[in-house]
Amino acid sequence: MIYMDIILVLITIILILNIIFAFSLIFLERKDPTTTWAWLLIVMILPGIGFWIYILLGQNLSRQKIFKKKIRIDENKRKNLLDTYESTYHVHDGGEKFIDLRKLNFNHSGANYTTNNKVRVFINGEDKFKQLIQDIRKAKKYIHIEYYIFKADSLGKTILEELAKKAKSGVEVRLLVDSMGSRMLTKKVLKNYLNAKGKYALFFPGILPHINTRINYRNHRKIVVIDGRYGYVGGYNVGEEYINKDKNIGFWRDTHVRIQGEAVSDLNERFLLDWCHASKEEISNYNKYEKEFPKDFGDVGIQIVTSGPDHKEEYIRNAYLKLINNAKKSLYLETPYLVLDTPILESLKISALSGVDVRIIIPGKPDHFFMQWAASSYVGELLEAGIKVYSYQNGFIHAKTIIADGTVMSIGTANFDIRSFKLNFEVNAFIFDNRIAIDGENQFFRDIDESEEITKEVYNNRSISLKIKESLIRLVSPIL
Repeated sequence: MIYMDIILVLITIILILNIIFAFSLIFLERKDPTTTWAWLLIVMILPGIGFWIYILLGQNLSRQKIFKKKIRIDENKRKNLLDTYESTYHVHDGGEKFIDLRKLNFNHSGANYTTNNKVRVFINGEDKFKQLIQDIRKAKKYIHIEYYIFKADSLGKTILEELAKKAKSGVEVRLLVDSMGSRMLTKKVLKNYLNAKGKYALFFPGILPHINTRINYRNHRKIVVIDGRYGYVGGYNVGEEYINKDKNIGFWRDTHVRIQGEAVSDLNERFLLDWCHASKEEISNYNKYEKEFPKDFGDVGIQIVTSGPDHKEEYIRNAYLKLINNAKKSLYLETPYLVLDTPILESLKISALSGVDVRIIIPGKPDHFFMQWAASSYVGELLEAGIKVYSYQNGFIHAKTIIADGTVMSIGTANFDIRSFKLNFEVNAFIFDNRIAIDGENQFFRDIDESEEITKEVYNNRSISLKIKESLIRLVSPIL
């Protein structure tokens, strides 16, 4: 009986603490209502356990402490960078089409708009990394590399060997990776690179190996800048699967862009801010990282927009929202993860109901099974609004692109999911050029040829078990 009494007392204490914690979640954290309800559900269903899940994955108590100093340092460094680059920028309005999107990006996040650029778009990792390695070999001054995932497989080791050669020859080489996404990139793997005087930093490392209390805040960016001449941004990480060598995945369909021109400075700015934060290196002379281009070097308009949990506003998400609302004729999206907040979901539906041709391609073979359930939970509403949804069948589609009216195309790292909007550090290139956009549309329809349309009939005939999974995952989708 004594043991039963003790157990009952412990259960009572856990339940009371759970209630107190639930109230603190509402009144102290002040998250947005959908996220709050999702976490309350977890906490109430899993008393005690839910608390620790929240501490590991969802806690916001230290967020202001983590990012307050970073924001201040970033703002000071960004001012220094802009002072350095100011003389090289010549900002244009780029015509009337989507001018308000450019104004939003500039007024909202400080994203400069430059037109003196050339771009090359990659849809195959083999082509992208072949070009990247060639550009690395041509480096004369510096190489800046930032990836979410950098694996120690054949591709990763090949790139590290090339970087080590350049570092040994006197080129400044900086490698920045996310501590969770690149956790297998150990000092042993990096030995030759570090011995060659290559610089290396981890973004948000854990206090112990594989233990990280800031697991939710991941640097999902993929940036490469070489001598200020070439800049890369897009969906490809570093690993064999990204060059189609994973037999289970097959073809990895992604989108990446190589930029030459003034927009490279904007990518470099973002890298240097991230690097200085992660490495604690103090850089006194930013001029050495600047590259001037002839006035008529290129004619492609670009804005580099970055976002992350260190800012209150969701810059890329809001740019997506503006792009959706501005579209008059067509809107074509590709994303590996589809977890929509209410404003994005309603805007997509309203666009379709207004006569805009809205189409979305999602993976038919997802890399995370529960993400398929999450995406499927939104498909019914999209179909009812007249949006066409397709599941890609030729391998895995990882591209994060949106094309509006054959005029503007966004290529970057941000998925159409709440995690990318709120929690991850992301970077996108918004490209204002009808040639690039139309090429993107043509590729989109080639991807449709490799996809199966999810019709209302197909969707309504899905299994009862899938419907149950969708309903459950939809409840917690804001915290996925």
